[in-house]
Amino acid sequence: MGAGRSDTAGASWSVPLRTAPSSLRPAPLHSWACSSFSCKSQGSLAVVVAGRAQPSTCCHPAGRGPRLPKVYCIISCIGCFGLFSKILDEVEKRHQISMAVIYPFMQGLREAAFPAPGKTVTLKSFIPDSGTEFISLTRPLDSHLEHVDFSSLLRCLRFEQILQIFASAVLERRIIFLAEGLSTLSQCIHAAAALLYPFSWAHTYIPVVPERLLDTVCCPTPFMVGVQMRFQQQVMDSPMEEVLLVNLCEGTFLMSVGDEKDILPPKLQDDILDSLGQGTNEPQTSEQLNEHVSGPFVQFFVKTVGHYASYIKREANGQGHFQERAFYKALTSKANRRFVKKFVKTQLFSLFIQEAEKSRNPPAGYFQQKILEYEEQKKQKKSREKTVK
Repeated sequence: MGAGRSDTAGASWSVPLRTAPSSLRPAPLHSWACSSFSCKSQGSLAVVVAGRAQPSTCCHPAGRGPRLPKVYCIISCIGCFGLFSKILDEVEKRHQISMAVIYPFMQGLREAAFPAPGKTVTLKSFIPDSGTEFISLTRPLDSHLEHVDFSSLLRCLRFEQILQIFASAVLERRIIFLAEGLSTLSQCIHAAAALLYPFSWAHTYIPVVPERLLDTVCCPTPFMVGVQMRFQQQVMDSPMEEVLLVNLCEGTFLMSVGDEKDILPPKLQDDILDSLGQGTNEPQTSEQLNEHVSGPFVQFFVKTVGHYASYIKREANGQGHFQERAFYKALTSKANRRFVKKFVKTQLFSLFIQEAEKSRNPPAGYFQQKILEYEEQKKQKKSREKTVK
């Protein structure tokens, strides 16, 4: 199934029903236990479509008797994993009855408007022996930390190393993660990409590179990929251009460009490291840990590019035009200005600004909330300084 990109209400779903055999050979029944979203093997991943990462949510439906293994998969530009997992739960429930019961549900989904951030769409669906059901599908206002787990990244690397990976990703460089376990690879690469919020990695993104695609590491274009440790020598022997090669097992960089510590403004680097170091020894829930780790990086973008909306000039028809030069010259810090002058040339920033130019108002969400809080803090600071004078 595919869900089309939409940040506004009224857009339609694009969800053709697709099932993908995970093997071409029938397997014994005991090899394919139920793996719904309540089971261990439920999962989320990223599928590369036309060179860009597409968040994907999958489940193996339950069943009886000899059969080809079957997977239902939603591929989307939007990382609403909670919403998509609920859809898959409903698909699986109908699969237990009959494939024929799935199609009316999918048709209703196609005809409904894809919910805007923070909004809910309600579907009416009939199930034999159960009657008519009303299914509410809510899209979170902001889903940047859905299915993100920073604990693996923190176990493998020091804060300073994570900061250098972030700096490399911000300038869209080539990054390779090496690890033994598939879960470590996928969790760490997903966490590294999540640090870029509110921006999205727009280049090749493969959490676990299969052996036949190892030539990906030779690409001259930006990529963020994970490779199993057994292929380390093959990767090291490949003709690679400037790359950051991260050994997650040893917590070391096997290759680097050499300037990773100099990419970000020094003062803002110190701010991030200070924030990350606070309260790290106290017990935290996974949600608290995610907020603790991602918060300083969000604040970095608030301080460097949070004023973007003031430099989008609009025509009478509402179309916006970004004033790039005035935008980065508005920064008083020379170090911040040097960084932003490079950052505005990236795909990360360009795609973000293109979306902002189309919208009359900044999208409501976590990033906008932090921008408003930061502006309020600056106003209060100025007010206190005037009072002291």
